[in-house]
Order: sequence, then C-alpha cells, then structure tokens
Amino acid sequence: MFIAVRDLRFARGRFALLGTVIALMTLMVVLLTGLTAGLGAASVSAVAALPVDHVSFQQPTDSQQVSFATSTLPADSAATVAAQPGVTAAWPLGVSTTRLQADGGATTVTLIGGAPELYPAVRQGRAPSGAEVALTADLAEAQSLSVGDLVAVGGQRVMVAAVVATTSFNHLPVVYAPISTWQDLARTDSITAVASTGGDAAGAAGVTTVSRDEAFTAVGGYASEQGSLNLMRGLLLAVSALVVGAFFTVWTMQRGPDLAVVRALGGSRGYLLRDALAQAGIVLLVGAAVGAGAATGLGVVAARVVPFVLDATTIAVPLAAMVAVGALGAAFSVRRVSTVDPLTALGAAR
Repeated sequence: MFIAVRDLRFARGRFALLGTVIALMTLMVVLLTGLTAGLGAASVSAVAALPVDHVSFQQPTDSQQVSFATSTLPADSAATVAAQPGVTAAWPLGVSTTRLQADGGATTVTLIGGAPELYPAVRQGRAPSGAEVALTADLAEAQSLSVGDLVAVGGQRVMVAAVVATTSFNHLPVVYAPISTWQDLARTDSITAVASTGGDAAGAAGVTTVSRDEAFTAVGGYASEQGSLNLMRGLLLAVSALVVGAFFTVWTMQRGPDLAVVRALGGSRGYLLRDALAQAGIVLLVGAAVGAGAATGLGVVAARVVPFVLDATTIAVPLAAMVAVGALGAAFSVRRVSTVDPLTALGAAR
C-alpha cells in the first residue's frame, strides 16, 4: 500500500473532496433508511406486534388486494378458521378509524378490537373488558390520560383500563378494546379479519389468508410509501457507485506514467491492482464512516419530531451498502491497472 498512501498524501485535496462527497451521500442514505423504517413502523407496527402467524381477510374480487379498510367478515369467521387443519388458535379482529375525545382534546385514532392475547405488553393496569379500552403509551402521554380515566371513543364513554406498549396503525395511535366493545363502538355486527396461529386456513371458505408480514400491504398506502422510499435509496446508491467509479477512472488515467514505471521496475499486476483497490477502500471507509456518524447524530434529533428508527440495522446496512457499491465502482474503474503496458504508457507520457 506504499503507492496508495503516498498518493493519498500527495493529492489530499482531491481525495478530501471525494471523501466529502461520499460522506454526504452516506448521510443521505442513512437518514433515508431511518426515515423509511420509521414511516414503515408508523404504518404497520400494530400489525407487526400481533403474536400470530396469519391473518385472514374477506376474499377480494377480481384483481383487488386484501385490505383492512375494505374487509368485512361474519362474526363466526373466527370459528370457521379455527376449525381448519393445522390452525391452533384463531381470534376475531376488528379495525376501524374513529375519534378519541378527552380533556386534553380530540384526536383521530385507530380502534383495534380483539382478545387480550393480541394486545402489546401491558405497562399499567389490566386487560380491558366490557366498556373499557387500553391506550398506547404515546397516546396516553399526549392526552395526559392514565388508568381509570374516562374518555369518549366514537362518541361513547369508556374507561381506560390499561396503558400498553406503543404501536401505531396507518400513522395513527392505537386504542385497543375487546371485540364486543369494538363492535359497539364501530356500530357493526361483523369483524374485519381473523388472526390465527399454526396453519394458514387455506381451506376456509370466503377468506384469503396471508402471513402476518404479508398483511402489512393490507394497510392503506404502506406498499406505495415503502416502494417510493426504497427507490430513492437505490438511486442514491447507484449515483454513489457512478461518482466513485468516475473519480477513480480519471485518477487512474492520470497515474498512468507512474504505474508504468512501477511495472517497468518489476511490479506485478496483482500488486498494482491491490494497491489501487486499497486506496479506494481507505477513501470509502473514511468517507462513509464520517457520513454515518453525522447521520447518527442527526437521527437522534430527528427521532424526536418525525417517525425515525435509529438502530444498528438502519446504520450498519446502508453503511455497508455504500462501501460495497463504491468498491464495485472503483473496481471497474481500476481494472485497467492490471493490464497496463509499461512501454505503451511511458510512450504516451512523452
């Protein structure tokens, strides 16, 4: 790596500029990854928290997709699903959008009806029964509510029996209630879906069963939102590979005479190739690490005001992706190093 380190010192201005560009792109990719994960969680964390294997919806017509917003099943559908071979347990599930009115003001919430087994971990109180509900921790804090308080949900007075771990559905805070209470508040005798464990209930008539994770796409707007954000991440990574590749292509051309001298002195092609890739790797690692560090700091601030997930996955994965695509671009640009002919290169430099 002697030549690589020497070049880094000699042309530190140019390498500093490239490192800054890599850092900025890494910053954008990491922030976009955290925002993508945060918006995804804000849409489907209530579904992801369900301790089930499958969710059965009303069978859609034509080319329509299953959806929590349009699915309506008879109340006895849970028993039908539970009777299918391989299904170990099944619970009716109700999902609707309504208003919660408290002394702290009114807010739009997603009301989820189901058995206590489907609720997130209880932090305060007990599982609700009758005309009672459970609030997620963020909603209780925002509305200054606690166990025992009375609130109006869907225009009816109910008591807060528990505060559970925070989840959200379609970017709305969640209120949990027994299925009978949900039916009263939603003014319906039907249910939305059936959550089950064990088999996939493929033989149940009138329903379409998907895995819990596949049910994410049944939340309105989730698929299009995630698709748009992931497309932007992919484009940023592609641009990063092109920028790094273009820089090292030009740099390799400028170093032609120096590389020819090394070849004429007996340097092997493998030595030159390893040296060039090591040089690219140093710049990529330093630039990406600086960008990821800056993104971590900004992410801590962003998480306080917008849906943003800051963890090892949202930092390490985009960091590794940036280094990988940058190294790929650099590898294509420096491949001519391994085929440089010393006589031709020295003659071209005259």
